Amino acid sequence: MAAAAAAAVGGQQPSQPELPASGLALDKAATAAHLKAALSRPDNRAGAEELQALLERVLSAERPLAAAAGGEDAAAAGGGGGPGAAEEEALEWCKCLLAGGGGYDEFCAAVRAYDPAALCGLVWTANFVAYRCRTCGISPCMSLCAECFHQGDHTGHDFNMFRSQAGGACDCGDSNVMRESGFCKRHQIKSSSNIPCVPKDLLMMSEFVLPRFIFCLIQYLREGYNEPAADGPSEKDLNKVLQLLEPQISFLEDLTKMGGAMRSVLTQVLTNQQNYKDLTSGLGENACVKKSHEKYLIALKSSGLTYPEDKLVYGVQEPSAGTSSLAVQGFVGATGTLGQVDSSDEDDQDGSQGLGKRKRVKLSSGTKDQSIMDVLKHKSFLEELLFWTIKYEFPQKMVTFLLNMLPDQEYKVAFTKTFVQHYAFIMKTLKKSHESDTMSNRIVHISVQLFSNEELARQVTEECQLLDIMVTVLLYMMESCLIKSELQDEENSLHVVVNCGEALLKNNTYWPLVSDFINILSHQSVAKRFLEDHGLLVTWMNFVSFFQGMNLNKRELNEHVEFESQTYYAAFAAELEACAQPMWGLLSHCKVRETQEYTRNVVRYCLEALQDWFDAINFVDEPAPNQVTFHLPLHRYYAMFLSKAVKCQELDLDSVLPDQEMLMKLMIHPLQIQASLAEIHSNMWVRNGLQIKGQAMTYVQSHFCNSMIDPDIYLLQVCASRLDPDYFISSVFERFKVVDLLTMASQHQNTVLDAEHERSMLEGALTFLVILLSLRLHLGMSDDEILRAEMVAQLCMNDRTHSSLLDLIPENPNPKSGIIPGSYSFESVLSAVADFKAPVFEPGGSMQQGMYTPKAEVWDQEFDPVMVILRTVYRRDVQSAMDRYTAFLKQSGKFPGNPWPPYKKRTSLHPSYKGLMRLLHCKTLHIVLFTLLYKILMDHQNLSEHVLCMVLYLIELGLENSAEEEPDEEASVGGPERCHDSWFPGSNLVSNMRHFINYVRVRVPETAPEVKRDSPASTSSDNLGSFQSSRRPKVLQRENSGTAQVFSLVAERRKKFQEIINRSSSEANQVVRPKTSSKWSAPGSAPQLTTAILEIKESILSLLIKLHHKLSGKQNSYYPPWLDDIEILIQPEIPKYSHGDGITAVERILLKAASQSRMNKRIIEEICRKVTPPVPPKKVTAAEKKTLDKEERRQKARERQQKLLAEFASRQKSFMETAMDVDSPENDIPMEITTAEPQVSEAVYDCVICGQSGPSSEDRPTGLVVLLQASSVLGQCRDNVEPKKLPITEEEQIYPWDTCAAVHDVRLSLLQRYFKDSSCLLAVSIGWEGGVYVQTCGHTLHIDCHKSYMESLRNDQVLQGFSVDKGEFTCPLCRQFANSVLPCYPGSNVENNPWQRPSNKSIQDLIKEVEELQGRPGAFPVSISSETNLSKEMESVMKDIKNTTQKKYRDYSKTPGSPDNDFLFMYSVARTNLELELIHRGGNLCSGGASTAGKRSCLNQLFHVLALHMRLYSIDSEYNPWRKLTQLEEMNPQLGYEEQQPEVPILYHDVTSLLLIQILMMPQPLRKDHFTCIVKVLFTLLYTQALAELSVKCSEEDRSAWKHAGALKKSTCDAEKSYEVLLSFVISELSKGKLYHEEGTQECAMVNPIAWSPESMEKYLQDFCLPFLRITSLLQHHLFGEDLPSCQEEEEFSVLASCLGLLPTFYQTEHPFISASCLDWPVPAFDIITQWCFEIKSFTERHAEQGKALLIQESKWKLPHLLQLPENYNTIFQYYHRKTCSVCTKVPKDPAVCLVCGTFVCLKGLCCKQQSYCECVLHSQNCGAGTGIFLLINASVIIIIRGHRFCLWGSVYLDAHGEEDRDLRRGKPLYICKERYKVLEQQWISHTFDHINKRWGPHYNGL
Repeated sequence: MAAAAAAAVGGQQPSQPELPASGLALDKAATAAHLKAALSRPDNRAGAEELQALLERVLSAERPLAAAAGGEDAAAAGGGGGPGAAEEEALEWCKCLLAGGGGYDEFCAAVRAYDPAALCGLVWTANFVAYRCRTCGISPCMSLCAECFHQGDHTGHDFNMFRSQAGGACDCGDSNVMRESGFCKRHQIKSSSNIPCVPKDLLMMSEFVLPRFIFCLIQYLREGYNEPAADGPSEKDLNKVLQLLEPQISFLEDLTKMGGAMRSVLTQVLTNQQNYKDLTSGLGENACVKKSHEKYLIALKSSGLTYPEDKLVYGVQEPSAGTSSLAVQGFVGATGTLGQVDSSDEDDQDGSQGLGKRKRVKLSSGTKDQSIMDVLKHKSFLEELLFWTIKYEFPQKMVTFLLNMLPDQEYKVAFTKTFVQHYAFIMKTLKKSHESDTMSNRIVHISVQLFSNEELARQVTEECQLLDIMVTVLLYMMESCLIKSELQDEENSLHVVVNCGEALLKNNTYWPLVSDFINILSHQSVAKRFLEDHGLLVTWMNFVSFFQGMNLNKRELNEHVEFESQTYYAAFAAELEACAQPMWGLLSHCKVRETQEYTRNVVRYCLEALQDWFDAINFVDEPAPNQVTFHLPLHRYYAMFLSKAVKCQELDLDSVLPDQEMLMKLMIHPLQIQASLAEIHSNMWVRNGLQIKGQAMTYVQSHFCNSMIDPDIYLLQVCASRLDPDYFISSVFERFKVVDLLTMASQHQNTVLDAEHERSMLEGALTFLVILLSLRLHLGMSDDEILRAEMVAQLCMNDRTHSSLLDLIPENPNPKSGIIPGSYSFESVLSAVADFKAPVFEPGGSMQQGMYTPKAEVWDQEFDPVMVILRTVYRRDVQSAMDRYTAFLKQSGKFPGNPWPPYKKRTSLHPSYKGLMRLLHCKTLHIVLFTLLYKILMDHQNLSEHVLCMVLYLIELGLENSAEEEPDEEASVGGPERCHDSWFPGSNLVSNMRHFINYVRVRVPETAPEVKRDSPASTSSDNLGSFQSSRRPKVLQRENSGTAQVFSLVAERRKKFQEIINRSSSEANQVVRPKTSSKWSAPGSAPQLTTAILEIKESILSLLIKLHHKLSGKQNSYYPPWLDDIEILIQPEIPKYSHGDGITAVERILLKAASQSRMNKRIIEEICRKVTPPVPPKKVTAAEKKTLDKEERRQKARERQQKLLAEFASRQKSFMETAMDVDSPENDIPMEITTAEPQVSEAVYDCVICGQSGPSSEDRPTGLVVLLQASSVLGQCRDNVEPKKLPITEEEQIYPWDTCAAVHDVRLSLLQRYFKDSSCLLAVSIGWEGGVYVQTCGHTLHIDCHKSYMESLRNDQVLQGFSVDKGEFTCPLCRQFANSVLPCYPGSNVENNPWQRPSNKSIQDLIKEVEELQGRPGAFPVSISSETNLSKEMESVMKDIKNTTQKKYRDYSKTPGSPDNDFLFMYSVARTNLELELIHRGGNLCSGGASTAGKRSCLNQLFHVLALHMRLYSIDSEYNPWRKLTQLEEMNPQLGYEEQQPEVPILYHDVTSLLLIQILMMPQPLRKDHFTCIVKVLFTLLYTQALAELSVKCSEEDRSAWKHAGALKKSTCDAEKSYEVLLSFVISELSKGKLYHEEGTQECAMVNPIAWSPESMEKYLQDFCLPFLRITSLLQHHLFGEDLPSCQEEEEFSVLASCLGLLPTFYQTEHPFISASCLDWPVPAFDIITQWCFEIKSFTERHAEQGKALLIQESKWKLPHLLQLPENYNTIFQYYHRKTCSVCTKVPKDPAVCLVCGTFVCLKGLCCKQQSYCECVLHSQNCGAGTGIFLLINASVIIIIRGHRFCLWGSVYLDAHGEEDRDLRRGKPLYICKERYKVLEQQWISHTFDHINKRWGPHYNGL
């Protein structure tokens, strides 16, 4: 094949003879060595030619391409070797040639040795875990790989870990991006001197081979790209080509990883223009190259790009026609002509001087710069490689290769320029792409590496017009989705806006380009160029104006809109990202005085753009009604640059402000937004759907507010400070549509607003004025003050976590601004205003995080309701802040009542904005305030306390900001102002307050009560009438000199507007179309208006004093305080901050008014002297009465509701208490048994469903609500106290062989090997793993009620969290989770006294009785022969118990399904429940009493059910262990071992199991003396076992010593109760067998090095017996209701022994307690011991080893624990997040680790799925019998699996601020929270996950 290929290539044949293909393959190394030698000679031409020929042959692109071409025929063309074979061959050749005959690996190592490695440059792809340190970063995009991060020193830095979204590269070692102090050990700047120089011959071959190799790759790419027919090439085809090229690209990637030396060779190859020209120009006869070049041209053409041809066209050399061979299209998308030069004869528009040196058209010339959009000229491999990378939509491998080269500086520059050159092409490809998300990420992955470097960005800006290119490309991109704007003048609008519904905006496709733009603007040098370039600024403002007025909302007036568009997301994102972020970037460079020029430029072009916009939308002076857009980026640019100019650059504000007319226009749209916000909150836009509320919320939301509402309000403040205040105020009330409401009349007509919206709109207007006048964000506050105010506002609404505060505080969006979240100032301000509340765990199970709460002094002095109102997204937050404030005042005793929002003194205004305060001193506002005070006093409808609060606030603001001295003569008021002086003489609030107004003429509906009055002779002044008043005939307006005209807000505003316009423009008459408001009023619909004259005779002061009386509810309640203490006026100590309600506010205002003017003081005193006449009774119409009462009624209803709720809560509480205490089942167990109660009462149960009480009976049994669950907690006990640690290195592993479950398993299987199966199953207990635990909430119900309850649950579809079909339900009373009902056994409550009384029978008699009773089959006191309901229920609950656990945890017998199995399972259930209760009590019974575990215990009922079923299996009396324990048998030495396996020797039996078997085999209820008898007998066996184990554990010497010591005492009287005697006897009996013989082998293992003393032996024996005594005492406590005594740990044995009746009562306690004294042998001790030992002797004859092992029973288990976790979460994360799964050997996507046993599992991984169970679910069944506790590594969260449900439990790792970090989003260091982990462990041990955690969901086996 190779030979054929070589022939096809033509050209020179190699000089050496042809080798057959196989020979070539064998001899690659030799050929390579030969060529290298040839090339090393000084004259290497021959060698070079030879090599070229060889490469032509090996790397010919033809052969494999047959396979790559056109997808479908690949298989056919592949032929024998398949497509991959040839490529692999070529790669092998390349590797051999590069290595020059040596081994490739050695070659790699050699090259690496020369790597200067100053930069890390590790490239990663999406989802990689990297770090960012803000302390070390210079650029905000800086990132480090984990290795560099951990090897650098970042202690105490502000860093976080993050998952890379788009991929990135490590910046370690790059001092342009990060500070050198943060470099890791490997990259701390190495001087290049210690790196040796690269020897020439090492890389010589590479320089020859690589150009060919890269060209070959490019040919593949050209070949494989087929221009699609319709839309973008099908993903499939492109991916196919890329898959084929995988090995080649990987090979290149590996080369880059060889280090600096190889990278510089690659750089040479990639950027060498000559190489590229020679290889790709399509010259020569090589058909393949020619064809490939044609494909390349076609690809260019189809991309809408022209290829400026060079002088060489297909080898025809001729001079080019004309100066320029470039075709510039008029429109993009029309493809230019290609091919022969002469065909492209159009000259360039600017007639530039030829090709390479074309000057770009300046954008300001108005033509679109085609060269940016449509021309691409490739001059090197790098350029064409990038072209194909883009064409193929940025394949990951290619991106990684291109980025891996970046540490090479020369490459970095070349690549950046290439990238910029292709920028427009990238944008076009991105727009067409189907996978724009992936592609965006890959683009940013590259660009962020290039543009974050200031030096590089500056260079490219200067040399490649980077800014021009970016702005043009963005503009071009947006132009494709413009639509006509419908704002204002729909028909004639010339303005175009982006269409937010387009995919381009909806999917954020523009994001990568905008993000690059923001990135380069963060560099000062680049931003300055931008701000200096007028052409660019014009273009940019043009771009911004595309967003001005987008997403217009039109109010729906009739029916609800049918389709709610969600385009507003796109609109807000676009304004924030494409307009606001670049704006913040630019602003960050305009910080100092020297930058004034930049601001002037921006402001100038911004105003021009705004003027164009007003013209385009045909705007005059009235906004179109019922429309609003939230997007005014041009206004906001203007506002923010103004603010910056005044704040930082000391510019004179007036020098950058436009004329009055422009200011009037500027204020209209932002004001419209404020009014619309009020309308939206008043539900006037409800027909537009929820999305309009969404917009109103987003507009003020923390990420948007400082780019949206803040600039808007600031702009309005600027306009207000420069426009006529009367005009401004009247505009506000007109925009808010409440002009008609501002009338003295009690009734009015509002033509533009429904009555129900009036009040909230009025509140909105006043609130807006308050915000406008109080807010100082841009009017003089410093950055730190702003930060503090923002923080206080957020903390006052709610306590906040640290991260939510960071999120809620609108940081200056530009990262270099200084208020970086987490920066020093943030932390210092936070600690100044807030206290930290550490995280607590609430008993209800909800976990609190660490919270910050405002300090007391913040509530006291800094709470600012205005700021809160401005920043609340939800209105309820304002209420929440006020409630918290009220609570603080009550608590601190500062104010008892219902306080009003406090009045706060503001920071002083910057001098430029002083004019703002004129608003407070204009007649229009005073008239409004006067009117509102009057209306409130007269109780007109629609006015609330809120309105009054705002009115008083405005008056107080006015007094605070009044002119210093009060003009005494009224003459100072100038001419035109005279127009309504019948209202107020001047414009100063201080003097206007005392001005009395006598009569007011009002327009009222004829029906109003005022009309009836005759008007007094002297005519009145008149109120701000309704709209119609402006059209009254002139006659009325001049009745006599005493009356002024009717004052109408609207007319006033119109007049002012007219004046201003006439002043400012001569041709105003054409411009202004006086618009009447006819479009709003509906003529005819309103009743006739008529004029009435009201007698008022009040001034603002008198109204305030009357209000004081009204608010306090007393006549004459106001007494001027200065009459007692004149000092108050001279030095009014008015605090900066005042708490109180309306009364205190009025008092404050009056005091301020008096202290500012003597006249006011006098007048106030006068008013107070007149005894105030009572307010005239109001004539209230029914309608008014209704609305008035509505509020009161609501208030009362609210109070009633509160009262009811409180009452209900207390009733419920007491009910719960009684339910818990009185009816809970332990009351079956009487607490004191006195002989005084002979009568027997039956237990009475309450059914929580039907509420009836009564006993449980055969036919209507009652049951306890229980939860059955399988548990393996017991199996997790280990014998060491220290819990195991979670493994965090490969060495640490956890082996389960020392767990309780494992030990018990081994023992059982050992027994089953040697003994009879049925006997083995009685000798042990199971249930250590998968045992069934039964718990109850203590409530009872009739079983038939329960069935109907379940039926109703089944029909109720809205159930979540549990499955009714599995029998699950929640207790109807306490809602606790449950899944079964345990029938209560009918019987007495107090156990019959006869049963209780100790009888005087001898132990022998009792033993006989016990045996007889056990022998009696199923003789129950209740006849069970007939099937009763009770027995059915008992059976069904038993079935439930069995089904609770898996079969493998029930079946241990060798013959499946044998009855012995059931028998074993049943008594083990009892054992499991007793053992678990013991663990819940802390592992011992020292605390005594009934613990919480006792409260939930239902052992009594459970025992009845188990006993009932155990009795069905009677044990053969022959095998009954009872006989072996209590009777001596004939010893038959030939026990017939041969026929069958023997029974288990009694000494190998588990005594506790025997106890349960004996007791459950007895008829119930059991007699106390029988119980004691059984315990006594079993204790003798237990004691003997202890002695036998002791004898095995000690050494040979000890044994013989004891044997003799005890033998001596054998004859003493109480030998049977002396442990020495008994021990010696056991030793002598056991030594008859071979038990002790194997000593030699086992010596070391068995020897216990401690020297045995009598004390230590006694302790050993007691410890051996204690577990049995504990379980027995618990059992006695539950069966007979006897209290458990409490005791010290050291006396636990003796206390329990006497409690169980093992200790004789006359026992003296003086001498030290000896356990043997509890023994009470039923038959002579030595005989029975001999008998027991004989069984063992015969067994150990054959199996001494096992015999010894079985004698040792591990009984001292410690409490179970979860694994111990490391202090720092990072240690877990770093080890596990890249660890491979042992099952599928992949790195899991969601790794998890089991906290019980440390197993590593794949969460949700399909890789490890078995029979439709995912790995976590499977593991939870195997490890915890259905309960699993997993730590999710990538989320730091713990997840609980319980059966078929799961829940997220929360995290036990918290950051320094006590917060969880779910999903590691913030990536801050996390530390273990021990309290939380303890709670988790507690819930696991107590099995309460189901009760405490509320949010459960089904997992469908998918975890």
